[in-house]
Amino acid sequence: MTMDVRIAELNLFPLKGCRGVALKEATLAATGLQADGIGDREWVVVDAQGEFLSQREHPKMALIEPRLTPASLLLKAPGMLLLDVPLACEGDVTRVRVWNDEVSAVTQGEVADAWLSAFLGMPARLMRFDYQGTRLAAHRYTGAVDAPFKFADAFPLLVTTNASLAALNDRLQRQGSAAATMARFRSNVVLDGPPEFEEDYFKLLRVGPIAIRPVKPCARCSVPGVDPATGEHSPRVTDALAAMRATRDGVMFGVNAIVVEGAGGILRVGDAVEVELRF
Repeated sequence: MTMDVRIAELNLFPLKGCRGVALKEATLAATGLQADGIGDREWVVVDAQGEFLSQREHPKMALIEPRLTPASLLLKAPGMLLLDVPLACEGDVTRVRVWNDEVSAVTQGEVADAWLSAFLGMPARLMRFDYQGTRLAAHRYTGAVDAPFKFADAFPLLVTTNASLAALNDRLQRQGSAAATMARFRSNVVLDGPPEFEEDYFKLLRVGPIAIRPVKPCARCSVPGVDPATGEHSPRVTDALAAMRATRDGVMFGVNAIVVEGAGGILRVGDAVEVELRF
């Protein structure tokens, strides 16, 4: 029997570590999802030493809500005035660190830095990916494919399935905990149709001329423990997930993926997905 798999959600995360933007359709660039030329994890927040900040240490970043207009990145957060960062902002090129990578980035102005510093309660700066720079996913996972990406942790795309979330929520609810939303897992592409955790066996995903290749299960950190509605951390979700999905390589949920064909094509919510499995 042919499995009916469809795209249930497309989520763009313009600013690393902050809320996503739900899309009905998106361009699939080699670097991941794009909307009107703005890519996934196009911006990053760094500390005074240029080290990236995330919800791991700063869970209230979950409350920063980015929005895109034709001319600006808008940032909204509780207790803060709306921040308007012009897309045409021409800052200085500098270097920032994302995990073990030193990445070329462009400053976004003192107003944006002051806004982020005030909200986070520490010195912070907003940086945009430098289009003249290049960052590639590790070839030990991508093989011969050069897979560029921006300020994401390690890969252009993260794919999850609603059935896997439902399995986690079944466990949470049996423990008397509230259900988790997919927003906790910061997925770019959410699929309806595959059975729970079948993404472990995905070999190739095709949407018309587009081919996406999962290359590595996603080991989860503490971020799924952050409630995106409150910015508060609790271990209930991560503990439940660990009880179900712990391996010697970490606690897995979703798969990291790269684009192997059809870069520049369009993905839409509701699109049929052809799934090739590996066994």
